[in-house]
Amino acid sequence: MTQPIVQQKRGFFLFRYFSEIYNELKKVVWLTRREVAYLTGMVLIVVIITGIVLGALDFGFSSLVSTFIIGG
Repeated sequence: MTQPIVQQKRGFFLFRYFSEIYNELKKVVWLTRREVAYLTGMVLIVVIITGIVLGALDFGFSSLVSTFIIGG
């Protein structure tokens, strides 16, 4: 008489799970070091430009509010 399938595979479930993760990670096309550096630089440039624009808008709106509403 054979054991139920659940009991046979129960001990190997965790091993099979990590094995499948490893197999899927082997299929991933990883970026090269040069591509990572380029894309990181692009993100930093966009973040800096966005920060400058938002800072200028904040300064402008706070000046408008202080001039017209507060009467400063």
